[in-house]
Amino acid sequence: ALPCGPRVDPHHASVPRIALMRQSAAKVARLLSTLSHEDRLLLLCQISQGEQSVSELEAQLGIHQPSLSQQLGVLRSEALVLARREGTRMFYSISDEKIRQLLQTLYQLYCAAPATLTYGQKQ
Repeated sequence: ALPCGPRVDPHHASVPRIALMRQSAAKVARLLSTLSHEDRLLLLCQISQGEQSVSELEAQLGIHQPSLSQQLGVLRSEALVLARREGTRMFYSISDEKIRQLLQTLYQLYCAAPATLTYGQKQ
């Protein structure tokens, strides 16, 4: 049988893995920080249902200018949404499938059915 690679001391093998996990943890922490704002989370949830115009988002969510533009700007700068201009209208869509999956999971856990527990409430 051919070896799969050189033998590696298990104590040293975890160092590169931990470094990768640390990099990922930093990215995820930044993402979660961005999601921790109620209006941004609402915007992402709405946009995850399909491309939305700014006027549609304003009407559906009740987030008014300039707050809407400010929060969409944060989502754009964090590369969570893509912006597309059509004439004078701006349309937004989710930029990454991982973000869409995360939002779907949050929706299933907290929005799809009435929650029996609220956040921070003990059983």
